[in-house]
Amino acid sequence: MQMALLVKDYDEAIAFYTKKLHFKLIEDTTLSDTKRWVVIAPPGSSGCRLLLAKAANEQQLHCVGNQTGGRVFLFLHTDNIQRDYENLLHNKVNIVSEPQQQPYGTVLVFEDLYGNKWDLIERKDEIKYPIINS
Repeated sequence: MQMALLVKDYDEAIAFYTKKLHFKLIEDTTLSDTKRWVVIAPPGSSGCRLLLAKAANEQQLHCVGNQTGGRVFLFLHTDNIQRDYENLLHNKVNIVSEPQQQPYGTVLVFEDLYGNKWDLIERKDEIKYPIINS
């Protein structure tokens, strides 16, 4: 799966996601003087990717950081929330909600460089992910 994430600037977004969240830069291809094809993926991902899409007009620029009207936008799963929480703190990433125990596991909410809200989730072992058969 790949989805677009509006950004103000390619390079600052690449730096944030690769240096602070340790995402992998999959592709960075120049398409024109103003457009690039920039794809990143979370560490350990086996298919989920984000296309960093630079806002091309005022309407898109207005939506950067608020693509879901203030709700949590993206959900990032981890096998060690304490390690990743400490990494977020170390990199001065804005924590909206400290780690909390929920029936499905432990979750915290953080914001990316533009203010998009993310859930970071460490699922309980007994909860299995659904398998989608085609």
